[in-house]
Amino acid sequence: MPQTEQRQIHGLPVRIVNTRPDIQSEQVAQRLSAALDLVATYAPRCYRRLRTDLAGFVVERFACRGAFFPMSRECLVELTFTVNPQVSLPEIAASIVHEATHARVANWCASPPQHRGREERLCRRAELDFGLALPDGAIVVQRAQASLALTEHEVAPPID
Repeated sequence: MPQTEQRQIHGLPVRIVNTRPDIQSEQVAQRLSAALDLVATYAPRCYRRLRTDLAGFVVERFACRGAFFPMSRECLVELTFTVNPQVSLPEIAASIVHEATHARVANWCASPPQHRGREERLCRRAELDFGLALPDGAIVVQRAQASLALTEHEVAPPID
């Protein structure tokens, strides 16, 4: 049975749906807060917009490290990704920056499916800028650059 916990982190509602008895929700909250600290410090414009672009965060098991849900305006940060000691705080923060960019685009307009590649590149450029601003952002920069080198179809493959 999943354990669901509601919190406020950085003034935003966070719902932690913890289906893993080996994961402490407190550790999830601490790592999410530390990642948001990085966003506040190194991507202050993005951080300021979080309150208007997002309704909150949800942390739960999912098939990818992060997602933006336009209907609820929530940013998902994957549960095991958040607490994995091999995943750095800059990587978690970069995922938040990426999904917050999707949220920003959703606030501007409804992006048609044929522009998914363009939107994804915009999100990867936001990650790249964030990684370049970080003192220890090499892994973020490397991942963003690799994604930006992909074709339109590869950067945003169709989702079934």
